[in-house]
Amino acid sequence: MSAVGATVSTIVGAQITGPGSELLPVDGAYDVFIERGRILDLAPTGAVRPTGEVLAADGAWLIPGLWDHHVHTMSAALTRQRQPLGAAESARHAAQLMSTAPLLGRGIRVGAGFRDAFWPDEPSLDMLDATTGDVPTYLINADLHSVWLNSAAFAREEITPPDGSGMLREEPAFEISRRLAAATPDIADAAVADLARHAASRGVVGIVDLDMAWNAEAWSRRLAAGIDSLRVEFGTYASQLGRLIETGWRSGDRLSELVTVGPLKVITDGSLGTRTAACSHPYPGDPHNHGVLTIPPTELVALMTDATAHGISCAIHAIGDLANTHALDAFAATGATGTIEHAQLVAAVDIPRFARLGVGASVQPEHALDDRDLSDTIWSAQIARPYPFRDLVGAGANLLFGSDAPVAPLDPWAAMASAIYRTRDGRSPWQVEQAIDASTALAASTHGGSAAPARIEPGAVADLVLCAENPMTASEVGLRAMTVRATLLGGRVTHLA
Repeated sequence: MSAVGATVSTIVGAQITGPGSELLPVDGAYDVFIERGRILDLAPTGAVRPTGEVLAADGAWLIPGLWDHHVHTMSAALTRQRQPLGAAESARHAAQLMSTAPLLGRGIRVGAGFRDAFWPDEPSLDMLDATTGDVPTYLINADLHSVWLNSAAFAREEITPPDGSGMLREEPAFEISRRLAAATPDIADAAVADLARHAASRGVVGIVDLDMAWNAEAWSRRLAAGIDSLRVEFGTYASQLGRLIETGWRSGDRLSELVTVGPLKVITDGSLGTRTAACSHPYPGDPHNHGVLTIPPTELVALMTDATAHGISCAIHAIGDLANTHALDAFAATGATGTIEHAQLVAAVDIPRFARLGVGASVQPEHALDDRDLSDTIWSAQIARPYPFRDLVGAGANLLFGSDAPVAPLDPWAAMASAIYRTRDGRSPWQVEQAIDASTALAASTHGGSAAPARIEPGAVADLVLCAENPMTASEVGLRAMTVRATLLGGRVTHLA
């Protein structure tokens, strides 16, 4: 019996499914032979003698390793230690929850995951001060685009409260998140190690890390500390673009077996929940509010031109339809490669442009269900299409699934369930016409995305997952509760149930 850390030579008795499995010559169980981290051969079970370290699949379903294409690693890791606020029904309720939240290492309280768009009351500095006193207290919005602080936290950060709400939005909120994520290496690495173990338990073999930091050094340190269960492509923000260019690194360059240079990340608008996503039509009851473009289109083109000239791909945050239009225009003007991150509201005329320009749609299916009520209200006047997964696939776009963790949990099975069934928690399906099939959803959860998925075939990297149930036929509930029996990274076991 194999164990975590073992290098497997033969997987015996697996049922292979997912991309490319339709080309297998016979039905039934297969043995998979692995050598030097790659698949050497496949054979019907019993046809060829197993060699070396054997992992018995016992009829479990074998799929390619899963990727999360949008993770804020440090924030996601630390969120597992923070007070959950997703159940807060009002600002007053959230403030009360924080009054008993555990103190963290720096003598502060941090909560995460509140959604204030439908709260019946308004957050205020006085309300939060009344329940939290002189303990610096921070409440981070589920979408990361706003942070609610008490007076003690403002004093700690040496920031004057901007108004009576105690709420910071967009870049000031991001700065607070960066400060909170700046844990000492021992605390940070312990938290990331815990997150990596969780990711492996869900079949994840790789992530695109879009932390707002210089990530090259952090991942080198983590590898040295033995955090080696994930492949990582790390992003870089505009403030660090010059530093990246000076290194001479290009997107796709490997700094080690597991760590690869990723894209330039640019945030071009806000979010739905904060009513700052840049849209062509105004928000209800606020005729002058079309959201915000956080970077002028001309500056976006300049950044993408600079990145492209130095071999760096681009990951452009665009949520509203206006932001998506400007992002696609910038890809067209610069010839840049890469993705639009989120693509939550897209004009019908822009949907075919993703495929035409070769721009990947890096989307987070769980957000569709998190935001369904907001989309039906706050975006009720918009004529563009919210979360148009099927339309994007039909137009030939490459879908790449992620979580935006900690905005949604780092769990590809939840993403697949939301994309296939467009429902959760027993509610009726939402905009079911945009649902996609299971094969496409699984492909979008692999490294290459829906248009170029990973396959189980000779020569492929042996990043593999054994599942208790066939994901091609699993129910919505079954996908969310999927038992991952084993995860292999280059043939090495990183999780074993």
